[in-house]
Amino acid sequence: MRPGNLWLFSPFLDILNSVPDTRAVLEVFAVSLRLGLTSFGGPIAHLGYFRDVYVVRRRWLSDEGFADLVALCQVLPGPASSQVNMSVGFARAGAWGAAAAWAGFTLPSAVLLAAFAFLVGATDVLGSGWLHGIMITAVAVVAQALWGMAARLAPDVKRATMAVIAAVLSLLLPTALTQVLLIAAGACAGWLLLPAGNEVRGDDFPFRIPRGASIFCLSLFLLLLAGLPILRALFAVHWLALVESFYRVGSLVFGGGHVVLPLLHREVVPPSWISEAQFMAGYGAAQAVPGPLFTFAAYLGALMGPAPNGVFGALIALGAIFFPSFLLLVGVLPFWAGLRVKPAFQSALAGINAAVVGLLAAALYTPGWTGTIRSVPDFCIALSAFVLLAAWRARPWMVVGLGAAAGAAVRLLS
Repeated sequence: MRPGNLWLFSPFLDILNSVPDTRAVLEVFAVSLRLGLTSFGGPIAHLGYFRDVYVVRRRWLSDEGFADLVALCQVLPGPASSQVNMSVGFARAGAWGAAAAWAGFTLPSAVLLAAFAFLVGATDVLGSGWLHGIMITAVAVVAQALWGMAARLAPDVKRATMAVIAAVLSLLLPTALTQVLLIAAGACAGWLLLPAGNEVRGDDFPFRIPRGASIFCLSLFLLLLAGLPILRALFAVHWLALVESFYRVGSLVFGGGHVVLPLLHREVVPPSWISEAQFMAGYGAAQAVPGPLFTFAAYLGALMGPAPNGVFGALIALGAIFFPSFLLLVGVLPFWAGLRVKPAFQSALAGINAAVVGLLAAALYTPGWTGTIRSVPDFCIALSAFVLLAAWRARPWMVVGLGAAAGAAVRLLS
């Protein structure tokens, strides 16, 4: 037995203490950093970049293995593209490879968004036309995400109805608990009402994770999810409140980066941690940078951080929102091959996805539409941005730049 109570953590410590292949870890970091600097276009585009690099060019995974990882990360709550990237890093270089993959892919956009937060906090830019143009473009980005997700995840009468019910209830009962209950209800409705999908493969994954480590990570995930709200209620400490809020959001977001908008909005705007305008400005800026949309947390943390310069807050928010993903990956990977072939699970997953479409529709209305579209020129900019994204397939960072220019022009001419 290890000294004290460390034996309780022995499975997890065994993973971290395994001797890393330094060369492989550095290679994973370099490749992920390049992707973090160049991967524009959101989660779906990220998966295309990953397949090109990891499957076609470097052959770290087979097409089948990559498809299995994508399927798993679409099921888990959290940022799907980041989870796929961390999984590839884990397969290549163990736990330290997963950490290197996360750092390389995440840090570029996190640094850029934190820097934007310092600009917003230090200067009076919230009333500027260019910033309002960015906020309008964010509405178009959410609308495009909704359009694509609805076509894939709610294509029939039953799932479309589930999505509409989820949207209506989310708007009428705008609480974080409502989001969780709607996702759970979607799983139950899918299990009861939707047919099972086609038979899927149950191949093993290229991961060597002890069952004890998986069980420990799942237990820690649930312990933090249940225990952090209790600690927050007992101790009125700002940084603890940040950890609890962002950890809970990272644990409960299904559907990827765009769905994080309503959950984060309800965590930071009603308590007056930041203003509505600051929130929408940061979300618009997040569309213009590469990498995962979850790095929006760095922007929020930088504005709300307990330290004067906001760096500590950015680090807290960023770590707290991503940490559940790591725990869930280590916890679920050894069990996934057997779980995903079960017909009942496929039906429940289809119901969850339909509920996610409804949550995104509610987010499009509020805070997106109600907080941003205030005039005919605003609507014209949003409509033009949507057409550029959905029909012309323009890159989001280009559309954000055009939106900023249009917003500035409208302000000058008005």
